[in-house]
Amino acid sequence: MSTNTPLLQTIEPDDPSTVQASSRNTTSNARPAVVLTPTNNMASVPADAESGIAGILRQSAHPAALFCLYFFRTSAIAVYILCGFLTNNFVLSTVAVVVLLAMDFWNCRNVAGRTLVGLRFWNQVDDDGESYWVFESRDPSRPANPVDAKMFWIALYVFPALWLLLFVVSIIRFSLSFIPIVALALVFNFTNAVGFTYADRDAKQRWANSIASSGWNMGMGGIGGQILGGAMKNSVGRLFSG
Repeated sequence: MSTNTPLLQTIEPDDPSTVQASSRNTTSNARPAVVLTPTNNMASVPADAESGIAGILRQSAHPAALFCLYFFRTSAIAVYILCGFLTNNFVLSTVAVVVLLAMDFWNCRNVAGRTLVGLRFWNQVDDDGESYWVFESRDPSRPANPVDAKMFWIALYVFPALWLLLFVVSIIRFSLSFIPIVALALVFNFTNAVGFTYADRDAKQRWANSIASSGWNMGMGGIGGQILGGAMKNSVGRLFSG
């Protein structure tokens, strides 16, 4: 081969039949392109299906108590709002709302609070005529169902806000005949809200005091355990004290 011949001219081209055969094999082995299309459908897993009222009741440890809590509270507001459209009898509407409010007050304080969050409170008068609050709570080793606790506290704080809004509306509209009903509803709802809030704080403070006095503090005993116990007792007591 002459040194003056270009290098590209010395390379023999491939066999055309071989090139066509290889291209056909490549085409036949190629897979169709996959196009990913975003959708709004969620995964059909049992955990995703647990939503809505039915899912909440299925996850609740006490579905009957949870249902009654929301039934009485919702019914009282619904009857109060719709009584003007359904009947012209003011006395009948007032009696219906007051009865529902009384049933809700009793159910929330004696049934729902005890079964859903393990709390209870009442007002007691001693021999000297002084009244004071009495709080009860369940053993911390048996915590409440998280769904029950969440739904209970939502109902405890949301419905008083709704009644307060209705109170403002009744004042703006000069509905003086409905103000006593709304005022009674506010008294019942705020009494339960304040009572259970203090009962919860009292339960957490007693739990902190029992841990501090048990010598459990990070496995340290003696003087070190007493120092850490006193520090924890004081800090948690200040945190949950009203």
